[in-house]
Amino acid sequence: MPHPVPPARRPSSGPPPGGHGPTPRGGPPRKPAAELPPVHAALICVAAPCLAISPEHGQLTGRGLDGIYRSGRRLLSRCLLRVAGRDPVAVQGRSLGADRAGFTAIVRSGADPGPDPDITVDRVRHADGTERITLRSHASRRLRLPVEISLGTDLAELGAVAAGRAGPELPAAVHAAGLRWSRGAAQAVTTAEPAPDDALAALGLLRWELELAPGESRTIELRTAQDRAPRIPAGQLTGTLSAARAEGDDPRVEAYFRTSLDDLRALLLRDPQEPADAFVAAGVPWRCGLAPAESLWAARMALPLGTGLAAATLRTLARTQTGGRGADTGKIPGPRRGGGPQLPPGCTGTEATLAFPAVLAEARRWGMPEVEVAALLPAAERCLDWLRRTADGDLLADPADGPRRCETQAHAHRAALLGADLLEECGRPGARELRDWAAAQRERFREAFWTDDLSGGRPAAAVHPDGRPLPYLSGAAAHLLDTGLLGGGRHAPGLLDRVRTEQLARLLGAPAMDCGWGLRGLGAKEPGHNPFGHRSGAVRVHETAVAVTGLAAAGFEKEAGSLLRGLMDAAEFFGHRLPEMYGAAQRTAGSAPLPHPAACRPAAVAAAAGIHVLVALAGIRPDAPAGTVALAPVAGAPLGAVRLAGLRVAGEPFAVRVSRLGLGMVEEAADALQLGV
Repeated sequence: MPHPVPPARRPSSGPPPGGHGPTPRGGPPRKPAAELPPVHAALICVAAPCLAISPEHGQLTGRGLDGIYRSGRRLLSRCLLRVAGRDPVAVQGRSLGADRAGFTAIVRSGADPGPDPDITVDRVRHADGTERITLRSHASRRLRLPVEISLGTDLAELGAVAAGRAGPELPAAVHAAGLRWSRGAAQAVTTAEPAPDDALAALGLLRWELELAPGESRTIELRTAQDRAPRIPAGQLTGTLSAARAEGDDPRVEAYFRTSLDDLRALLLRDPQEPADAFVAAGVPWRCGLAPAESLWAARMALPLGTGLAAATLRTLARTQTGGRGADTGKIPGPRRGGGPQLPPGCTGTEATLAFPAVLAEARRWGMPEVEVAALLPAAERCLDWLRRTADGDLLADPADGPRRCETQAHAHRAALLGADLLEECGRPGARELRDWAAAQRERFREAFWTDDLSGGRPAAAVHPDGRPLPYLSGAAAHLLDTGLLGGGRHAPGLLDRVRTEQLARLLGAPAMDCGWGLRGLGAKEPGHNPFGHRSGAVRVHETAVAVTGLAAAGFEKEAGSLLRGLMDAAEFFGHRLPEMYGAAQRTAGSAPLPHPAACRPAAVAAAAGIHVLVALAGIRPDAPAGTVALAPVAGAPLGAVRLAGLRVAGEPFAVRVSRLGLGMVEEAADALQLGV
């Protein structure tokens, strides 16, 4: 497992927990690195590239991962507050949004008799390094309070902090209304408003004497930045995602949609090569940079919010595409990712290369301007050329000479069919060859991957190079249902026929795969199952969302509804901010989903999954080039009536309502759009 890296390094995703670090092409995978410290109990705020990691009590202790970070460097590791010579007693810590957290504590000053506290301390900490500390007196007489804030930092990189190699705190120097630290070219400054009465550099201490009348409050604002210049707010990039909203009979719909959108915006980063382009970082705290596959999947699931994010992400990745005349020409580079206990690490670059033409094709359906499509089309063609050369009449291996993974075949088949549709409509050659390859791929897949048994059979998780199937049922099989969107609001054919699709739906909806909180990464009865294993059993939110939408599109509303309700229940437990994965222990009466201690939260694909599953309830199938949009709401309305507004189709606002009977109605759309069938 690699150390976390700052977002400026591209691609810098690193694998999720349980994975392996990037490896040189053709070289052996690295050994897993040291165990990452747990973060499931931390309150993490992000406004990329800024990050704040706080314990629930709110005091930054200088231990563990506590701190304010920017671009992967810890600017402040210690921020300890004392009031009237006492440590405030923490009573609550809570998230106030993706980019901020609040902490409440109480202090007993001793001014009044009895055990009751008479001072409330409210702290609001922002990811950008701003913190407001408000003290309010409830005493019966005027108080004179000494307030001390102890500050310190090591200016360490996040990777070094996670590995326990942060180093000692640095000496501080007094700087105007605060303190400054430096090491080499790195420096950090914390300033206070109002200015402290005393600043003691040797102790890293700021002191105030505050007077508070009964009921009066006073606020101290701290600002931590990388230099002495006033900080330009890191804020969230604007204009990339629409201000969409959702509401429904189930009140969780509004909260889940809003929080998912909030998280996506907080993870937006500018491409350092082209600052006008933005993409979503993979997740915090471990993967604060570009992750080619995950950034593309997040952009794809966010297409109902506009095509801007997809266009910018595709442009960013096109600039990384391998050139020249080698075997990897046309491939999007990406790090290795752990494959679980049964398979070697796979290459996220393969996944990204196959996703590129599919995302471009679907973005065009949602309304990406043709001029943007034309500019990206050559890169998509190079991805498709790589696919044809690499597969060359066979199943696609990942890595080369490695196993043929089930999900890789699904990604390749989707890329070929959506790529053919794209090339044909844009007047480019190669569509027929891609469709012929996809047809042959369907036959090869059914022969090599489908294993028959008395229960009706199942798709193998992978096929070894010697042709032996790995007959385990994994959550990755859900990708077989994600066939992609063609013209006229039609879904592309999949690798499975109708009979096998129905069998897969039964398997995914059975208790061995549906744990009650989402889809298991590996069936509970399979050898090597681990409810906390990233690729061996844990619920991965992205795969659950793919299963929900794929099952619904294929007409298996019962199984889709069960997984969706489980995901909604889990989201409520996590404050509607789902981590990338969580434990897949079987749900029982009174139980709760179990956090994974090393999971990113928020994470790009988990946040985008919330948008994806809720929009899927309306079954929006646009074809902007043809000027049509079709609706195919999920039958039975598993969450009751739902209304979605502020979406974007063909570049214009789009709103839709689904009734309790599962009937859809367009409330707002571009004038040129016609409702299709």
